Amino acid sequence: MLLIYCVTICGNLLIILVVSYSRSLHSPMYFFLTQLSFTDILLSTIIVPNMLHVVLYEGSYVSFIGCFIQFYCFLATESLECLILTVMAFDRYSAICNPLRYTSIMDLKCCLSLAALSWSLTLLVISVKITNVSLLQFCGPNVIHHFFCDLFPLLQLSCSDTSVFQMQITIIVITLVITPLILIVTSYTCIISSILKIQSLTRRLKVFSTCSSHLTVVCIFYGTLCGIYILPNKGQAFTRGQSSTISKVLSLLYTVFTPLTNPIIYTLRNKEIRKAIHEKSHKCIIYFNSRENSI
Repeated sequence: MLLIYCVTICGNLLIILVVSYSRSLHSPMYFFLTQLSFTDILLSTIIVPNMLHVVLYEGSYVSFIGCFIQFYCFLATESLECLILTVMAFDRYSAICNPLRYTSIMDLKCCLSLAALSWSLTLLVISVKITNVSLLQFCGPNVIHHFFCDLFPLLQLSCSDTSVFQMQITIIVITLVITPLILIVTSYTCIISSILKIQSLTRRLKVFSTCSSHLTVVCIFYGTLCGIYILPNKGQAFTRGQSSTISKVLSLLYTVFTPLTNPIIYTLRNKEIRKAIHEKSHKCIIYFNSRENSI
């Protein structure tokens, strides 16, 4: 887990640095990719160090406030990733379906506005949710059968009536998970329709390659997320007090392994990023060789 965490941080930092220092990558798609990488770094840092402490010492203690801070940061990063992936889908839709108007639609002001809107909406909605959770009564037991403070383990500890709160959860899931997923599916429906109208097979593959990495990340992220929160089995298992190994494994997938796969997918499948990394590494080698020769 420590190795995975280090690779995740280094991989996402590499993407942020390469995009920042390569002028050829100063485009809306890569701007939102840096936002996604930053979100992955936050998610891994929120979950993995504490999980390592739990595993090494076969358990851990966390304060009430500390648990809710972790819960808030975790929900915020997960929700933000949903919105960032949605904005990236809109960017691909604009580039493929409206190529002539793309530069006027996705200008710097629009990119900054979409990023700011994603952050603001996430923090606002999650703040309301956390406030409602903190108002619940927790009268024991005080043992969380999980490696971080997740929603269903917390609800299991509450002795209050959570029926109204679960209705609020449904509204938030629809706002921050289902609606973005519908927008992504709609965008890719239009994208695929536009690609199929292209007569040349070579050009079809070239156009589709510009969004294949994003589509792969969306499938991995939403596949694990739906298995955790939308399908009922996991929530029912936790509310019945069962410590399900399958539930913990699924939680590992979207909290630990998804942030690891994102930079790998974008670096292995994206020719422009691979080219930029090669150029920057070549310049660094030349620079250090020149320094050694001068010394």
